[in-house]
Amino acid sequence: MSQLLSEVEVKELIDQRRWTELKEVMSVTSPPVLADRLEALNTTDRMLLFRALPRKQASEVFAYLEPPQQNELIANLASEDARHILADLTPDDRTALLEELPGEVTQRLLNLLSPEDVKEARTLLGYPEESVGRLMTPDYVAVRPDWSIQQALDHIRKRGQDAETVNIIFVVDDRWKLIDDLRLRQILLADPQAAVDTILDRTFFAVRATDDREKAVRVLQEIDRVALPVTDSEGVLLGIVTIDDALDVAQEEATEDIQKIGGMEALDLPYLETPFLEMVKKRGVWLSVLFVGEMLTTTVMGYFEDEILRAVVLALFIPLIISSGGNSGSQAASLVIRSMALEEIRLRDWWRVMRRELAAGLALGAILGSIALVRIAFWPRRLEIYGPHYILVAVTVAISLIGIVLFGTLAGSMLPFVFRRLGFDPAVSSSPFVATLVDVAGVILYFSVALLILRGTLL
Repeated sequence: MSQLLSEVEVKELIDQRRWTELKEVMSVTSPPVLADRLEALNTTDRMLLFRALPRKQASEVFAYLEPPQQNELIANLASEDARHILADLTPDDRTALLEELPGEVTQRLLNLLSPEDVKEARTLLGYPEESVGRLMTPDYVAVRPDWSIQQALDHIRKRGQDAETVNIIFVVDDRWKLIDDLRLRQILLADPQAAVDTILDRTFFAVRATDDREKAVRVLQEIDRVALPVTDSEGVLLGIVTIDDALDVAQEEATEDIQKIGGMEALDLPYLETPFLEMVKKRGVWLSVLFVGEMLTTTVMGYFEDEILRAVVLALFIPLIISSGGNSGSQAASLVIRSMALEEIRLRDWWRVMRRELAAGLALGAILGSIALVRIAFWPRRLEIYGPHYILVAVTVAISLIGIVLFGTLAGSMLPFVFRRLGFDPAVSSSPFVATLVDVAGVILYFSVALLILRGTLL
């Protein structure tokens, strides 16, 4: 039998109650793969398979499940089984589970834990929701600078089994204030009789427990480490954030930003697990706002109704004008929002960004305007379609494109700064939002240019 069973094969073994074969295969299957298989099953089969796992393996698999499946299992497990699962979870994984549950359920589960675990859980849950404190784990290995390398190695062997990682060892003083961090290889390659202090450079990176968790992600990316120390305001070591948790945060934040850029509220659950009414609500609110905004375009076009009737040819280029402005604005907004997320640009850089986008908008508008000019002026049926004043029509469209593309790039690049300055997520200034704004401006600009250039001919 293959060591890696498909979802169908797992279902067949459960239906046939072939537990011996199932346990044999599960014992050599990695926790992430088993978690995927569990999530593909219905509630009943998921419970049966999970109960068939050995306790240690069950705890490892549980940590890889999505929150809805974790909550479901906890709700259906007997108190003793739930206690074992919670006790075996790492503190950061336990915190992530407890903060997803209703308050009364969290309290019931806390009552199942040992006094030490309860104290630890309450401490982590006491930090702000999006803070590093919620993300950190207190399971790390720390040594003293006055110890010998041999003492440090003995301590690592003794405490390393319960640590989240031993790749990075932290050096603290007698008040537990962080002095330095060391890679394990630095300790292994040092003279066993030398003091730990002799291999320190006292240079390290750390974040505070109250910092936003995105800061921990950025710092880990910069320093290329698997773990980052977390301190309080006085530099006392409280815990660590590991790279696996940082990757989860990076994925969540990127997903949230992408959904906001798409013109909707961010989902709290995976797409298929989000309740239908909640999905409609999160998408409908922004769609309604954007729809009302687009109605302004209709109002503006009604204002220029006489001009459209006198020069119907102008109506042919309205989609071209407003889509070009919206596209350029969406490009600029996407670039600036992502650069803000990566901290490549900050609020103080707004003027530098404006100058760049001013030049870019003029260049891009000139490119599109030139294409439109050539397209209209040299089209084989230009007289039949555009009339005897086709050159003036071409110039009108070209100048309008330069103006609207310039406006779009400036609006798309500056709106994220405005939202950030007001305390909102820059991703809210999404592509649909920018496109709606530029659509209205595009129609006004287009017909204003047409009135100036075509007055006395078509108008």
